[in-house]
Amino acid sequence: MGAYILRRMVSTVAVMAMVGIFVFLLLRLAPGDPADMIAGPRATPEMIAGIREQLGLNQPLPVQFVHWALSILGGDLGISIFTGRPVLELISQRLEPTISISILTMILSVTIGVSFGILAAWRDGGLVDRILTAFATLGFSVPVFVVGFFLIYLLAIRTRWLPVQGYHPIDDGFGPWLVHLILPTVTLSVPYIAFIARIARGSMLEVLSEDYMRTAAAKGASSYSMLFHHALKNAGVPILTVIGLSFAGLIGGVVITETVFNIPGVGRLVVDAINNRDYPIIQGVLILVSGLYVLINLAVDLSYTLIDPRIRY
Repeated sequence: MGAYILRRMVSTVAVMAMVGIFVFLLLRLAPGDPADMIAGPRATPEMIAGIREQLGLNQPLPVQFVHWALSILGGDLGISIFTGRPVLELISQRLEPTISISILTMILSVTIGVSFGILAAWRDGGLVDRILTAFATLGFSVPVFVVGFFLIYLLAIRTRWLPVQGYHPIDDGFGPWLVHLILPTVTLSVPYIAFIARIARGSMLEVLSEDYMRTAAAKGASSYSMLFHHALKNAGVPILTVIGLSFAGLIGGVVITETVFNIPGVGRLVVDAINNRDYPIIQGVLILVSGLYVLINLAVDLSYTLIDPRIRY
């Protein structure tokens, strides 16, 4: 067990080192001079030189990387070019909406997705299974922004049940906070519900076809006991994997969802930074998101040992 955890920790450090190198080179080796693009078409050579000095672009790449890596390890993500404020401060100010949407989305996706998968597997081949499978296929195929615009038209414009856009901090009250998160959360949850439901159904069907499950049924085990005490636990590894991947991959959907619903989260911050070519913000968000992705995968890998004891050895 200890050796397994140590191997996973070492591989996590190696992956983060590779991610850091990639993020560093991604912007510096891109076509064009970042300083020239930041300065704009009317900039003088002196202005461009000053920007290059500010960004440290006039130093050799290895020196730039060492300085950048040491700053990252010290918790300094740099200074925004256009606002002059620390990148970490800008990101922290946008975290609440993004974290709120992400947590509510995963709660909704896991609860409904796993339930749909179990129900479809239990009613394999029946009407319920066909309906849930059709929903999973449709939900996984339709883009998030299409779902968002449809829900806006149906629940905000047509019926006026929910607000169209905006965000209220939780300090303003739980009610306004939750009401403004319903549409973006449901929108973002649809593809993850479909994805988790499909994996859960397939995993449950595979386990339910095993000999020991038929033996349990022959001994008179209840459907509840077979589904939740035996089948779900043994089908847990692939389900847990897809839940971890879904949570780690939320940032892509959050960017689109926050743009559609005009929510001032990290996704909107990234979009604005790309439009303004604010490279420190882009790099800072990429590093934080990559680190979160790697840590979630590490947590998922370590949790396998609780579900399947064979992985410990």
